[in-house]
Amino acid sequence: MVPPKEIPKMPVMEAVIDILEDEGVRYIFGIPGAGILPFYKALEGSKKITHLLMRHEEGATHAADGYARASGEVGVCVGTSGPAGTNMVTGLYAARVDSIPIIAITGQNVRAQLGKEAFQAVDIAEIVKPITKKSYCVKETAQLPQVFREAFRIAREGRPGPVLIDLPLDVQRGEVYYDAESDGPLEIFKPGPNPKKVRRALEMILEARNPVFILGGGVIWANACEELVKLAEYLAVPVVTTLMGKGGIRPDHPLYAGQVGVFVDVPPGNRVFLESDLVVGFGCRFSDRHTGALDVYTKGRRFIHVNIEPDHIGRIVPADLAIVADVGLTLRAMLEEAKRLTPRREPSQRVKEIPELRKRLSRRMDFDEVPIKPQRVFKEINEFFDEDTIFVTTIGLNQMLSSQLQNIYKPRHYLVPGGAGPLGWDLPASIGAKLARPENLVVDITGDYGFGFCVEELAVAVMYEVPVVFIILNDGHLGLIRQTEKYVYQMHFAVDTWYTDRLIGYPRLIDFVKLAEAFGAIGERVEKPEELRGAFERAVKANHPYVIDVIIHRETDVSTGTSIDAIVERY
Repeated sequence: MVPPKEIPKMPVMEAVIDILEDEGVRYIFGIPGAGILPFYKALEGSKKITHLLMRHEEGATHAADGYARASGEVGVCVGTSGPAGTNMVTGLYAARVDSIPIIAITGQNVRAQLGKEAFQAVDIAEIVKPITKKSYCVKETAQLPQVFREAFRIAREGRPGPVLIDLPLDVQRGEVYYDAESDGPLEIFKPGPNPKKVRRALEMILEARNPVFILGGGVIWANACEELVKLAEYLAVPVVTTLMGKGGIRPDHPLYAGQVGVFVDVPPGNRVFLESDLVVGFGCRFSDRHTGALDVYTKGRRFIHVNIEPDHIGRIVPADLAIVADVGLTLRAMLEEAKRLTPRREPSQRVKEIPELRKRLSRRMDFDEVPIKPQRVFKEINEFFDEDTIFVTTIGLNQMLSSQLQNIYKPRHYLVPGGAGPLGWDLPASIGAKLARPENLVVDITGDYGFGFCVEELAVAVMYEVPVVFIILNDGHLGLIRQTEKYVYQMHFAVDTWYTDRLIGYPRLIDFVKLAEAFGAIGERVEKPEELRGAFERAVKANHPYVIDVIIHRETDVSTGTSIDAIVERY
């Protein structure tokens, strides 16, 4: 008789590192501090995980976020106690609202000091409860292996999202009985759709005169874009996207009308949506920047909403039919049911005209003026960078211009924090994206003001040789706020970033070329449209962090509106 195997006793942080490795973690973005050093002691011995020393804990969360968006895996960030955790709040919020799975690990003071306002002993687990799927302050060493396994399951399952694990210092120092050979990831449950609802959805689509499909970010996260396109092709239904769904269908696909929205729209997308009588929303939230005025958005049309999160159903747009299920399983079931109900449908004349409609309503981009019109920058971007390029951007006119004018051909090739929109997100997120997809070129499109928010992380890109191309649209303003002040408040106040230097007597710009060089990156300034392509070529060839400072027209306004039938075209 073989005696039972003796389960080894080991430092609990070594068990935690074993679990992280087994869950597929390849990179950790973090900053060590006194309250998290037992974790770092165990991490030092890992042969599978690379640690990147970030320069700010917010940057660490955004880098983990970008890694998760580009890879489809869980991103991990680490910080010490106190302000390290509070610095992560913005990143956790951004991940939560966009359904991104990241795990944040924080150090904490010893258990005896909790609740006594001891040094750096903030109750971070309570602080982040509203903006995470789950938060823990683990007070028993023996619970840690299961807590970490559960954290990965929670981050991945259902609607993905962030989880925080807070670790008191004395808990980290403990030992635990742990057998890695008998442990493994927890099962992820994917709910399938109700067959009766699938059939009813198909019947409603076949009954409709002008149905339209919305491809939301949930479709990309479920890796179900191909299934949605196949269903649309079989039923000859036009497809529009939300901002988070951009790249889920090729921009030149004959069924793709474009994005719908009031800030991130394209005219043919809004036109096709307004002509619809049935809207099938797959993996979308119906957020305000997409819908605009709800009375216009909903008038005269029925809605089918497919979402894995029950709380999203009916929250903004009433659903005539709701399917609470995994969107990938639902699309496959709908395609199978469609093949049973009807032969492949031929597109209507309206649907056949979508490519011509896209061409006819496309916005002008071929400006030759100096200062450079931002539309011309995106024309050059579309023509120079290939379909495999991953683009990263964040809030501001740069994001709105990018979303309205850029062509994105593949899922997970357009990364943007759509719900939170924190300035500075893009720089660290682009580092995470490049590490997740090293074979792809990563380009960050940002603004001159936003670039400064997490600019310290440029040092990380240089230190670890992460070659990202940063394109700054430099208009010397808080561009989005300048435009809002202009049209809503009729003022121009506190939005200028260029200023008159009393010593030199003329407007001073931040010298982003010198700033890049100070960090060890390469930088150059572009002031004429014909210089753009050469700058792009040099940046790609350098294979090194490269900052291109593009001086653009200072007051170019972006097309916006309050409802999707009243967009003011400003191009």
